[in-house]
Amino acid sequence: MASAKDTATFFSHGTSTQFEQVLKLYPQALRLKAERKTKKPDELVKLDNWYQDELPKKIKSRGKDAHLVHEELCQTMKWKQTRGKFYPQLSYLVKVNTPRAVMQETKKAFRKLPNLEQAITALSNLKGVGTTMASALLAAACPESAPFMADECLMAIPEIEGIDYTTKEYLKFVNHIQSAVDRLNKTKQPDATICWSPHKVELAIWTHFIVSELKPELLSTVGMENGNSISSVLHQNGDSLDATTSDESNQGPMNGKTTTVLDEDTTTSFTEDSMDKPSTPIIANEETNDSIVSDSTNDSTTVEFNKRPLDDDSNSDDQPSSKKIKNNIGDK
Repeated sequence: MASAKDTATFFSHGTSTQFEQVLKLYPQALRLKAERKTKKPDELVKLDNWYQDELPKKIKSRGKDAHLVHEELCQTMKWKQTRGKFYPQLSYLVKVNTPRAVMQETKKAFRKLPNLEQAITALSNLKGVGTTMASALLAAACPESAPFMADECLMAIPEIEGIDYTTKEYLKFVNHIQSAVDRLNKTKQPDATICWSPHKVELAIWTHFIVSELKPELLSTVGMENGNSISSVLHQNGDSLDATTSDESNQGPMNGKTTTVLDEDTTTSFTEDSMDKPSTPIIANEETNDSIVSDSTNDSTTVEFNKRPLDDDSNSDDQPSSKKIKNNIGDK
C-alpha cells in the first residue's frame, strides 16, 4: 500500500498519458472503496453513476435557468456522505431546505459561474451546504471549472500543509488543480483522447490514492511513457512506497506533517453547516445510513477539540477550528 506522498508525487510528475490510464481505473477504485466502506457497495456505485453522469446532464438541460431541485440536492449529499465522511446532521439539514429555496439559490449560484467564490457564497445560503458540499454541486454543474474538494486530493497536493474547509482553502486547491490541468493539456500526445478539466484531474488523483492504498498492483498495468512507468514516477526524487492507510476521515501521514481531525467546512460548528453548535460533535459510523443520530446513539464518539487562533472572520474565541493538519488523523 502507498501513502498520500506517493499520490502527491504522481500529481506533480505524472504525464498526461499516465493520468489518463489511472483515470480509467476509476470504476475499479470506486468499487474497492465501496466494498471497504459500506455493506451495500452497489448503492455507492449507483449513486456515483447518477452524480457523475445523470446529474450534470440534467443541470445542463435547463440551459440559462440551470438549477437543482430539492431531491437532487439531497441525493448529492447522500453521494458525498456515502463516498466520504458521514455526518448525520447534514443529511437532516439539507432536507430542511424548501424546494423553492433550493431552486432559487442554486440558480443564483450557477449564474455566478465560472466565479467559484461568488457561487459558493450563494450556495452557502442553503442549510447543510458548506464549502465541500458546494464544491460537489459546482463540479456537477461546471466540471470544466470546479473540482470536488475530496480529502484524498487535498492531501495529495504538496503545497497544502493543512486542510481548512473554507472557501479560501478551496480556491487555493482549485489553483493547484488548474495548474495541473494546464500542464497535462499542454504536454498531452497529439492522439490523446481526453481533454483535461479540473474535475477529471481530481478524479484521477482520487483514483490513484484509493488504488495505491487498496490494490496497488493495478497501477502495474499503467503503461510506459518516455521510459517511465507509474512506479518509477513514484520513486523518483527519493520517494518510496510507504505502507499507510487512508479514508476521507482517516488519512495517512504525508511529508512529516501531523493532522488533527476537526470539523468540516466551518469555523463555527462541528460539521459543514450545522445550524446548531453543540459542545461536543457527533461523529457517526461510516456505514450508518442517512438518518438522524442522537447524542445517545451507540455509533457516535465524542471528540475533544483543540483550541487555536481563529481566522479573522471568526466571531468567538471559543469556537472550534476547522483546521486539519496533514498527518496523524485519528479514526472516526
